Amino acid sequence: MAHGDMATTNERAFRITVIVTPSFNLAPTIGFLDPFRAANYLEGRDLYQWTLASIEGGTIIASNGLAVLTAALQDVHETNPELLMVSTSWTPEVYGKTTMLAGLRRLARQGVIMGGIDTGGFVLAAAGLLDGCCATVHYEHLDAFAELYPRVEVREDLYMIDGDRITCAGGIAATDLALKIIQRRQGPALANAAARYIFHERLRAPGERQESSGIEPVGARAPKKLRDAIKMMGDHLEEPLAVPEIADRVGLSQRQLERLFAENTGASPIRYYRDIRLDRARGLITQTDMPVLEVALACGFSSPEHFSRAYRRRFGMPPREDRVEGRIPFEFRAKPMHTRRRQDP
Repeated sequence: MAHGDMATTNERAFRITVIVTPSFNLAPTIGFLDPFRAANYLEGRDLYQWTLASIEGGTIIASNGLAVLTAALQDVHETNPELLMVSTSWTPEVYGKTTMLAGLRRLARQGVIMGGIDTGGFVLAAAGLLDGCCATVHYEHLDAFAELYPRVEVREDLYMIDGDRITCAGGIAATDLALKIIQRRQGPALANAAARYIFHERLRAPGERQESSGIEPVGARAPKKLRDAIKMMGDHLEEPLAVPEIADRVGLSQRQLERLFAENTGASPIRYYRDIRLDRARGLITQTDMPVLEVALACGFSSPEHFSRAYRRRFGMPPREDRVEGRIPFEFRAKPMHTRRRQDP
């Protein structure tokens, strides 16, 4: 089988290398590999082989404290992988260094299919390997990814397969991606059997969103016009719409819209909208090196002073301090969690 082709089968095992970094997310990494283990078991032969690697090799500690033993990146070419996945979690920009990027570019020139799990797309994009491609990362980091890499078409899908570039949001979606690869190579029967074997309920297809309308932020039971208003807010973060305009667009009076927000979110439309923008701002502050003023403008705050005051009220610290202290996530995330009822201090 030629490199860059996942759609054909061969008697030789398909070779996979997963590069991990310190504090990588173990669950999606194992979730990605386990369907291949199941496929091998069900077929009674090695259809797939895999290797874990890291920049320098040796023991790597995952974010949950468990350790894995890895090969060194410089030795990966000796395993002649056909698919290479980069699995990172928080602060992926730390690992977009010369050694890592040079190694990835070299393997890409050899025709290796390149992919990212969780925030692994950041590293691939830093290497220039996602330019012109559709790609995704974990939803907490989507805004930062789009700001940092404008040459990448960012999607909020669970996983993306764009030619010989594949990316995955992490979590259980990594298992969906692996099953999709099996489906393409060995057909749906084995993919379905592997899914049943690991008790994966269904194989979600490319194009499915990371967050369906039935979950956050308000759930499918909320009135459709409220959900439409929230989506409209999310689509206009840099240049916020006035609440009366939102109400008019969804076919409600401002009073009716305010009542819907109060009953379903415990917040006014103005506060809810502000929190969405601030949540996005926190993602950019903690996950990029964008100047604070640029972050403020990107999130609809024309005054940096107003932005800093609002940021401090919501997160308990000013943006510049959060940039230093907030690299490890705490209660808040880059995606709004507005169903939590909180009162402004």
